[in-house]
Parts: sequence; C-alpha cells; structure tokens
Amino acid sequence: MNAAQNTVLVVEDDSNDVLLLQRAFRKGGLTHLLQIVQDGEEAILYLSGEAPFNDRAKYPLPGLMLLDLKMPRKSGLEVLDWLRKQSEELKSLPVIVLTSSRLTEDVDRAYALGANSYMAKPSGNYEGLAEMVKNLEKNRR
Repeated sequence: MNAAQNTVLVVEDDSNDVLLLQRAFRKGGLTHLLQIVQDGEEAILYLSGEAPFNDRAKYPLPGLMLLDLKMPRKSGLEVLDWLRKQSEELKSLPVIVLTSSRLTEDVDRAYALGANSYMAKPSGNYEGLAEMVKNLEKNRR
C-alpha cells in the first residue's frame, strides 16, 4: 500500500471524536496514517498542498477522507463542494461523511455534492465507532 492509499485525512473539530477514531483504528489493527485537521479551511489547505501542509512527504495526499459536516470556518459541505471542482486527482478522492447530523437535508446535500458514503456517528458509543471503522476498511478492499 503506498502512502496515499494508506493515508486517511480526518476532518473533525471535536477532539474527543478524533481520539475515539484513532483508538478505533488502533484496536482494529489498521495501520493507516491518520492526518487530522480541525476545520474545513485546514482540509482545503491540506488537500491543496499549501502551507503548513506543503511537504507531501510529511502530508501525503490521502486515499480516503473522513469528513465531519458541522465545523467552524468552512463546513464539510463547503469542503465537498470545493473538492469536486478540483483536478481529477483530488475530485476523485473517496469521501465518507462521518457526522452526528441525521438531518435528511444534510444527507441529501452531501450525496448531491459527491460524497461516497454518509455515516452518522454512534453517539458516545466507542464500540459502535470501532465497528464502523472495521466496515470502512472492508468496503475499501
């Protein structure tokens, strides 16, 4: 697996959710490099290779993005909209929306903007998140 295929960009502003996600990946024995950014603006900088993410050896393009919707500065929907207008290399990046929102309009909008999957976070349920991470890996194969 090359660096890009092994890199997962996690766009999440809740540090507790990030810790749970990291733990779920470890517990599942998944060796992906998780690159964490805290809002939509940082996600765009990372994907664009702009400072402070301009060293591709340290910040490789991801093979998958886990994207929260409700974030400061730029929402996940704004990131998706931006992403699908980029060059082929970026716009074909698989995106899984991983959010607490279960609103039908958020689900519909995410798919309309090109999300590959939409998953509602299991609220406060680590075991549910660990199971979700295992399923993510199965679906990527």
